[in-house]
Amino acid sequence: MSARDDIFAAVRQGLTRGRDGTLPLRTADDIGAEAASLLAGLDQIRPDPAGPDPVSAFIEKCANPVLGVTLDRVAGWQNLPAAVAAYLDRNDLPRRLAVTADPRLAGLAEAGIEPHDSCAPDEDAAISVALWGIAETGSVVIHSAPDQPVLNALLPRHWLVVVEEARVLPWLEDYATYAAARPRNAVMITGASGTTDIEGYFVRGAHGPGSVHVLLIGA
Repeated sequence: MSARDDIFAAVRQGLTRGRDGTLPLRTADDIGAEAASLLAGLDQIRPDPAGPDPVSAFIEKCANPVLGVTLDRVAGWQNLPAAVAAYLDRNDLPRRLAVTADPRLAGLAEAGIEPHDSCAPDEDAAISVALWGIAETGSVVIHSAPDQPVLNALLPRHWLVVVEEARVLPWLEDYATYAAARPRNAVMITGASGTTDIEGYFVRGAHGPGSVHVLLIGA
């Protein structure tokens, strides 16, 4: 036998019978039953929600200073251009940003914003539309698609992300229900980029946006 055969034989032995031959071979049904048991009684292991409903909890989580997130509630998509312009002005940024091809962002030019479709490594600001928000952690989920490049969420100094209130999920595991039918390239982002690798000091924007601004779209 080759060394490769020896390694695989040892792995096979460990997975099916254990070192001393005491572990039975587990079927797919056995494994499925154990997985189901881990999900039983979720209410006993979930943390207390941060608010009385998913949207309130999401807003409360985003307000945590540790995340480095700001948030504006926007009354409908028609008011989004004005909210984006206000953020850019408030942060002394030019009214120019990288915009994904999502058709719901087409109206930004009406607010005097100059859009462009590619995000440079030194981009001041970019905007994306999140597929989901997660109330438990204050996270947003982006799926890579022709109209939603993930680089817009990774390269700019300021990242603006649009989330619809109707798409805020209560718990992290709720996303798994939808993830199975979606592309493999999914990005879950919780707050601004930060690191303490540099001499133990907390630094924002070390390997991603230093500022994240959520635009929460209501009905």
